[in-house]
Amino acid sequence: MEVSGKTVVITGGGRGIGRALAERFGHDGARVALLDVNAADLETTRAALEAKGVVARTYEVNVAVEEQVVAAMDHIMSDFGRLDVMVSNAGILRDAMLVKVKDGAITGKMSLAQWQAVIDVNLTGVFLCGREAAERMIRGGSGGVIINISSVSRHGNAGQSNYSAAKAGVAALTVVWAKELARYGIRTGTISPGGTRTDILSSMRPEMLDKLLQPVPLRRFGEPEEIAAAAAFIVSNDYFSGRSIDLDGGFRI
Repeated sequence: MEVSGKTVVITGGGRGIGRALAERFGHDGARVALLDVNAADLETTRAALEAKGVVARTYEVNVAVEEQVVAAMDHIMSDFGRLDVMVSNAGILRDAMLVKVKDGAITGKMSLAQWQAVIDVNLTGVFLCGREAAERMIRGGSGGVIINISSVSRHGNAGQSNYSAAKAGVAALTVVWAKELARYGIRTGTISPGGTRTDILSSMRPEMLDKLLQPVPLRRFGEPEEIAAAAAFIVSNDYFSGRSIDLDGGFRI
């Protein structure tokens, strides 16, 4: 797909990887629709894009709420007239051990609230956005691309039962949708980053960052722009569908 002139929708578009995705697609000539729960972040990203001549609109949305997702997609169609690329990037962390034990005694466990919050945003949100985007792509008759952001943690990372389960589900959705939607000219792809230099990493202590880097063969974190480059590749390569690009510096869980 030639992305110039197309409409790209990005969830979690206010900062981090989402902002880098918006900048890359905007640079390539796309019109960008940004979804996020943080209005201030959305405004900052929109202003930065428009300063570079990119057509960008923002929508304050919780992707875990069906009514908000449906309304946002309707607004996007009204504003842009088409939806060509859907990138589900929004995600949260609520890390905890399944059961925490100290000196033989149970001292804590992952709460249902921690589990549900991550599943709601990281998995249900991807389902809702993918479903609504696919419907509008089919109605439009011009095909499209759906990209889901997973994680290296989909293979199972200690302390992340909720996050690992959600990200494994996201990767599975990509495969299912590739099979279901190909007849309508819709391709899918997953990007599975390892540690990426975003605000979360910036807030960590140097010793913690060093510990995270030890098992990474390339001995550095990924950059948001590298994730965006992978998304641009998926969109541009018309024979790519249903597969994952793992951007983890060689790290394996």
